[in-house]
Amino acid sequence: MTRRITVYTDISPETTPGTPVDVVIAGGGPNGLMLACELALAGVRPVVLERLAARTEEARANGLVGQVIRVLDRRGLYERLTGDPEPPRPVPGFVFGALPLNLAGVEDNPLHIIQVPQRRVEEVLEERATELGVEIRRGHELTGLSPDADGVTAEIAGPGGPYTLRTGYLVGADGGHSVTRRLSGIGFPGITRDDTISRTATVSVPASLIDPATGALNVPGYGLVPPFMHHRTEHGLIAYAPFTGRPPVLTTMEWDSTEEGTEPPPMSLDELRESVRRVLGVDLPFGPPEGDGPHLLRRLTSGNTRLADRFRDGRVLLAGDAAHVHSAIGGPGLNLGLQDTVNLGWKLAAVVRGRAPEALLDTYESERRPAAERVVMHTQAQSALIAPGGEVTALRELFAELLRDPANARHIAATMAGSDVRYDMGGGDAHPLTGRLAPDLTLDTGGGTGGGSLRLAELTRTARPLLLDLTRGTSPAKEASGWHDRVDTLTAHSSGASSEVSALLIRPDGYVAWASSSPDPDEGELRDLRAALTRWFGEAA
Repeated sequence: MTRRITVYTDISPETTPGTPVDVVIAGGGPNGLMLACELALAGVRPVVLERLAARTEEARANGLVGQVIRVLDRRGLYERLTGDPEPPRPVPGFVFGALPLNLAGVEDNPLHIIQVPQRRVEEVLEERATELGVEIRRGHELTGLSPDADGVTAEIAGPGGPYTLRTGYLVGADGGHSVTRRLSGIGFPGITRDDTISRTATVSVPASLIDPATGALNVPGYGLVPPFMHHRTEHGLIAYAPFTGRPPVLTTMEWDSTEEGTEPPPMSLDELRESVRRVLGVDLPFGPPEGDGPHLLRRLTSGNTRLADRFRDGRVLLAGDAAHVHSAIGGPGLNLGLQDTVNLGWKLAAVVRGRAPEALLDTYESERRPAAERVVMHTQAQSALIAPGGEVTALRELFAELLRDPANARHIAATMAGSDVRYDMGGGDAHPLTGRLAPDLTLDTGGGTGGGSLRLAELTRTARPLLLDLTRGTSPAKEASGWHDRVDTLTAHSSGASSEVSALLIRPDGYVAWASSSPDPDEGELRDLRAALTRWFGEAA
């Protein structure tokens, strides 16, 4: 095995107000923190502005769904989140529009899930950002911005009063109500639905109501409400989530229930009980949650589906919910947002470091907008499938038949995972892997740890471009020698499914920019490799 790996460590120390910085990130949630980590890995100095003085204890997302889990694994974050040293494994089943999605017999199942609360995701990402030297300014809020040809002047309200900060680029990762988006004048068209009301609470449920075989709720007078699934009736929706190590969460959704006029009283467990009675037609005995919080008690009376006019306005960019909001059904939010930041991070770092022209940033929107559009599409489709009415019931019966076909089930799983989106890498994208997230290869290194085997995920934690040469003649590695200062190279032998490919050029976000299945790539393939290296990583040194 031949390996050349470079890690940049020129990350600047903490700055003071007024000192120019490379990138300012507005928003210290999961997306802002992940972007900060990606920039820091590439040797760029980001400053994160977070208006909250301390990390919120509010219960938000309950897990991660989709391809982002493989992306986190390739940064060494999957084990931190789960405590599991083994690689991620796809789930045997999930749910789509309150219909069961059986994936047990699906070949090459693309759907991964981990049950970890959002506050834990933020905690792990903040720990990692701190390790990488990222400066996080809590209690600091963006209040104004003035972009020009050379950078952006950010106006900030901090604990010590207002100040300005000069930066090359400013990224808004500040949520659906993004101040960055508003200040930059980027439109946010879409629709707002006010005909639904959902109620969610952390609860306790009598053990006598838990079905020992399935973990479902066995509701007296009704029957089974399966766990971790949206369960539709003609009167609404109910979901029961019995998380391991923490109290279960109960949710209902009803239609045409929004009341106008007086301000409703604060959400209560009694209100949720009445909603459950309307949805199921019977009472469900449950009580307040046990143990320490934070506990969830929330009512939502409307929903938004919106997509920003543009993800970039000169030196101001948007990521995550600042660029797109949609229904939370199916749990796609963090999958979409975190992959935005991994896509943007290395590109922005290359521009900041002078290794790429600004035009590289245009590929951020051209690649990530289609992913956002797919999420908008499938969440709206699922919302239609859970609505009340006889016509919807008939549509659900048809969909249930379609989902019993493994090919259809895999198509839906890929849509929910986000693996159905293929980036345009230029040059025709002739190889089936080009534009896709690189497969989970196992490499035979001829020695070392793991009995001579090495997972691709172990080579991508530095967020560096990687040329993986599995040919006997190592001609791709030789071809890339002019990019040795920017692209790591690894020559090895493959095992198992890895034998289906002989060489891969993998971008820092894990996507394949060029690939070959030939044991000895010809001059045409090597010419395409040189073009891909130049397109994504600049001219040869």
